[in-house]
Amino acid sequence: MCGIAGRILNAPGAVGRDLVALMDAQEHRGADSTGFAVYSTPLDKGYVLRGMGFSKVRIDADLETFRATLKEHGADFTSEPAIVSDTSKHYSFRMEISDPKNLQAWVADADELSGHIEIQSCGRSLEIIKDVGGATQVSEKHKVHDMIGTHGLGHARLATESSVLPNASHPFWARPFSDVAIVHNGQITDYYTQRDRLRREGYRFLTENDSELIAVWVSDQMKQGLSMEQALKKSINSIDGVFTFMIATPDGIGYAKDRFAMKPLVVIEQMGELAAATEEQAVRTVFADECDVINYDGPSQFGIWGVGNRSMAA
Repeated sequence: MCGIAGRILNAPGAVGRDLVALMDAQEHRGADSTGFAVYSTPLDKGYVLRGMGFSKVRIDADLETFRATLKEHGADFTSEPAIVSDTSKHYSFRMEISDPKNLQAWVADADELSGHIEIQSCGRSLEIIKDVGGATQVSEKHKVHDMIGTHGLGHARLATESSVLPNASHPFWARPFSDVAIVHNGQITDYYTQRDRLRREGYRFLTENDSELIAVWVSDQMKQGLSMEQALKKSINSIDGVFTFMIATPDGIGYAKDRFAMKPLVVIEQMGELAAATEEQAVRTVFADECDVINYDGPSQFGIWGVGNRSMAA
């Protein structure tokens, strides 16, 4: 019973504020954890990292080890890590880094440290912020409502199988591909089979959450030469389960629904801007004036909403 949302603006603006409103309206669908993926003006070079550490007493030592791994790949911090913490055991961080010689090779080595410190997103424009608690609680802690960008995703989670942990929350980054994030409502019934196949191909998964699979699966299809649209269409018959998911890149947001149309999605588009959510009352918090809502209630639907005139082809 999770809730998902997407938002697209014509130009950089208060997308964080809008995503918080969309998720606050759907908090009843799951307040175990809440997360956001925000796309801002991309860096010309380097990457923004968002991540978590799991021992506050080891912050300095873990970040120094993390930095050493980065230096081994020819990169370094270009900003000091900004740490967000509270009374819980974990902490969150944001930093900027220079370009590693090989991003995927560095991510693979950095993931060896995931027992202590874990990358949640890596991108020139993408930042993923997620934590336990409802939308307002997470936003106040991480200042999501102040974030400026062109588009983004939101998720409210009701945990049904995997643990209620901050790193098991949505959105998920499509590691090791930069700037790709997904949110998902539903259940992937062939998760272990699909995950094991991708693991044999060298991909890494850091949680037992079935949603983590989708981002990597779609990105892998695009790596093999499919366009985003082709990958979304293929997912409907290739991934088994009931699902509605949205996947974002710097160019926009794509979506796909399963063959049974079990999980709802409603959308309002107006003058080039868009809000999408699991529930109509959520999208109307963003578009308060009288306007038509599109109910994507049919099976096997998929599509792409671009930002401006950008294309989401691979």
